[in-house]
Amino acid sequence: MSGSKNERIKETGSIRRRAENIYKVKEVFSSEDNHAMTPEDIKHTIHELRVHQIELEMQNEELRLSQTALDAARARYFDLYELAPVGYCTVNQHGIILEANLTASTMFGNSREALIKQPLSKFIFKDDQDIYYIYLRLLFKQDRKELWKARKSEPCELRMQKKEGIPFWVHLNAVSIQDADDELICCVTISDITIYKEAEETEKKRQKAETDLAEVKIAADLLSVEKEYLQDEIKLESNHEEIIGQSDALKYVLYKIEQIAELDTIVLVMGETGTGKELVARAIHSLSLRKQRAMVKVNCAALSATVIESELFGHEKGSFTGSYSKHLGRFEVAHGSTLFLDEIGELSLELQSKLLRVLQDGEFERLGSSRTIKVDTRVIVATNRRLEDEVKKGRFREDLWYRINVFPITMPPLRDRNEDIPLLVDFYIKKIARRVGRDISIIPQEVMDTLQSYHWPGNIRELQNVLERGVINSSGQKLHLVDTLVGLGGELTRRSSDKEIKTLEEVERDYIVQILEKTDWKVSGKNSANEILGLNRSTLRARMRKLGIEKNIDL
Repeated sequence: MSGSKNERIKETGSIRRRAENIYKVKEVFSSEDNHAMTPEDIKHTIHELRVHQIELEMQNEELRLSQTALDAARARYFDLYELAPVGYCTVNQHGIILEANLTASTMFGNSREALIKQPLSKFIFKDDQDIYYIYLRLLFKQDRKELWKARKSEPCELRMQKKEGIPFWVHLNAVSIQDADDELICCVTISDITIYKEAEETEKKRQKAETDLAEVKIAADLLSVEKEYLQDEIKLESNHEEIIGQSDALKYVLYKIEQIAELDTIVLVMGETGTGKELVARAIHSLSLRKQRAMVKVNCAALSATVIESELFGHEKGSFTGSYSKHLGRFEVAHGSTLFLDEIGELSLELQSKLLRVLQDGEFERLGSSRTIKVDTRVIVATNRRLEDEVKKGRFREDLWYRINVFPITMPPLRDRNEDIPLLVDFYIKKIARRVGRDISIIPQEVMDTLQSYHWPGNIRELQNVLERGVINSSGQKLHLVDTLVGLGGELTRRSSDKEIKTLEEVERDYIVQILEKTDWKVSGKNSANEILGLNRSTLRARMRKLGIEKNIDL
């Protein structure tokens, strides 16, 4: 830059000297002493004049070309700077605008003259002022020489505003440089990114809508499964939570139910088959804080080992042969509610370990998925087995036993609630008679004595079946029993007080064998053993295996 300037100075000096020489020559020709010049001097002078004239013409042409190039450069500058697609501003350390292009003035809705010497903060949206001042301090916080040498750009996104106060999003990119006075200034590039921000916001709304839709779909799936489950539950007794009786043994159970209902503690309900363990679970749920949603039930004895895992934890589509769609497990369906696991002693050891993890951490994975699902489910378990003995035999995990044995409730057998039998008979007779369209209002004393004298190995479930058969076969208002309720020795039994004392397992085994022989070993179907005993077919077979009951016949 300085070299070209010196050359122009020298060239100007040379032109001036030549002009002075020409002027002197003209003075010579115009003076009275021009006759003193010789012809040779005149010839030489004329030659010099012509050479100088040609030089001047060439210099004029160079000046004309330079002016043309300058005009073209100014036009390019105007296109590149003034009409650039982004705004350019130069600001000093105090944020004062020193220079701005036409695009910047158009962005702000002001003339360029109105922008000069104005603080840039004047055009920053009020809610983003703090962002701008932090950005300005960042631009000028380093040593000016280091900044100038590094030419490092600093980006920032914020909202600026037009003259009318209308905000718009911009992307700022500033580079620190030194001016002619060695002062640090910043050249700021301003890009309007409002369209991109609006597109970004639209994309966020779209993603949120998709997330909400997915959540709605999950909720819809849950509702669909719960609806299907509730439709099955409608088939159950409408007043399941009502436990009938006034015996001390039953009152103690009700006291325990009220004691634990509002807590989320795991409850272990124990008792013989048919004593009403599910009624206890439903009573706990109906008194809990989760009663707004339906209690979900799983009978662990009614499902095979391959099915129970999918039933409890769910599976993804294609996770195994026959899984044509995603299936929500009962733990997911019971999220926010209560899950009742009946006959937990029938679970395999492998499933017991998975159940232990859910009870401890509240999380699991669906079959065929690696995504961990967390649930908030209150668990109530029930069994008719002595799980302590199962632990000793290695058929039940000791850690799971300690995990579920937090608050045990034992449902007493019907033979220990003899004084409750009249209340139960009255309740079930009215209910059954209304259902089958009969009017039974008289229960003979001898019938009641027979019912109270019987041992009831099948407990309340067996009582219901006996009463239903009696109502169906009674033609008038008086109840007639069709079953001969006798003990194993052929006499009426009252807790076998005058008989040889047997264990509960022995009594149960003998009674099941008696019913099987009575039905010609017909396990399921009409007038079968499971119908008389009031047991599920799978449960009856499981009890037969446990008790060692075998018959060489196709069951």
